Amino acid sequence: MASEKFEAPDLQKFIASLRPDADHLDDLWRRPEPQLLPIPATVRGFRIRIDLQRTKPPVWRRIEVPGDILLPRLHEVIQAAMGWTDSHLHRFRTSNDRNAPEFLTQFDLDEGDEGMLEDDVRLDQVIADEGDRLWYDYDFGDGWAHILRVEKVLDSTRPVPVCVGGKLACPPEDCGGVWGYSELADWVRNDYDDALRPEVFDSAEEGRAWLPDGWHPDAFDIDETNELIAAVTAEPIPVVEELASLLELARNRGARGLRNALAHPAASGGTDVTTDEAADLTEPFRVLLDVVGDGVTLTGAGYLKPAAIEQIAHRTGITEWWIGKANREDLTWPVAELRATARALGLVSVRKGRIAPTQTIAKRRDDPQAILGHIIGRIPLGTTPAKRHAGWMALTVVANETPAELWEESISELMFELGWRDREDPYSAPSPESLTLETLRLLAGSMRTNGRPKGVNTAVAAIARAVIRA
Repeated sequence: MASEKFEAPDLQKFIASLRPDADHLDDLWRRPEPQLLPIPATVRGFRIRIDLQRTKPPVWRRIEVPGDILLPRLHEVIQAAMGWTDSHLHRFRTSNDRNAPEFLTQFDLDEGDEGMLEDDVRLDQVIADEGDRLWYDYDFGDGWAHILRVEKVLDSTRPVPVCVGGKLACPPEDCGGVWGYSELADWVRNDYDDALRPEVFDSAEEGRAWLPDGWHPDAFDIDETNELIAAVTAEPIPVVEELASLLELARNRGARGLRNALAHPAASGGTDVTTDEAADLTEPFRVLLDVVGDGVTLTGAGYLKPAAIEQIAHRTGITEWWIGKANREDLTWPVAELRATARALGLVSVRKGRIAPTQTIAKRRDDPQAILGHIIGRIPLGTTPAKRHAGWMALTVVANETPAELWEESISELMFELGWRDREDPYSAPSPESLTLETLRLLAGSMRTNGRPKGVNTAVAAIARAVIRA
């Protein structure tokens, strides 16, 4: 029987003929991009029902939104309407197919994914008529799938998105998806019956402590929901360039704490400070300047002399709460911090063993408004990124009239969102401390309140707003 001899090139051609077309496979598995509708000439509104899929009874909300709302803003509205905390990734899809066209977030692009970014896509480019649907996924671990159905196309639009109906509470974040939520809901509905307690909790006390305060699966408050929607859709105030860059950094990281802080109604408040308020705010600095006079000699170790320390401590109110003689700077930290802060602000300088007012301040040290204006022009303080960022976060927190008792916690949270971490624990928020924060404390009267101001000082908030606003 005759046989045919195969040469190497022929064998390679034969093998190649058996292989599927690689380009064809790529086309087969490549996710198609969403197809956008033309932007309509007239903006219409949509009444949309949002259903959290696979929940029984169903958790749902009904919202009304303008057609020109962008998908990132719609994401925020969904989060607020449902009751989520925007602690995880999300994605919009235009179908429920296995390889459905989807919109990407900036995080996806940073991770190397390719596709259409959601940022500039309007809702009316995705849906147009009653019955049209859009899918929204949240928390890819727990797998919360939402379906948005257009119930009605509205001829007129509301100025802001609004929730007009809904039922049942949003599941707690990180509860284990639909299965974990169902267990929790049954347990709470049955008055925390221990026989129904989810196995993940060792005790009823542990489970109740883990649940959000007051959470009940059947609770839904439409007024509270609309307050949340109004908060997340409010526009941040215009801010100076450096702070604006941090706002963009936070947005790219998927964090919205800074945006919410700058959108807080109080952040739009006034920036004027009266003469009496300026005198009260600058008191500790003016006391230091008065004691220093035209200049005094420091000790050999570089400290203020005991007599000067005693005067400052008495006149600023430190002696009312300080335990000790308050006559040594190295042992009286409030005075040491006052001097360090004043020096960083350019109010005093130290040269050749003498401390004296700077040339800028020497002729204006009796003018509270001039001193305050100088301070406003110098903050935030710091030369490293960490200290600058901490300073801007401190100013933001104070600007929206956060009570002084919450300053440190709020600043740390915003720093964490920017990517800063505790030096010893990478999973913990960093320290809020900065010379900017110390300046704000001093202005708020920390010298008379055991180093810790309390409540809201509206004049200090006005100063912070004056610094951050564009």
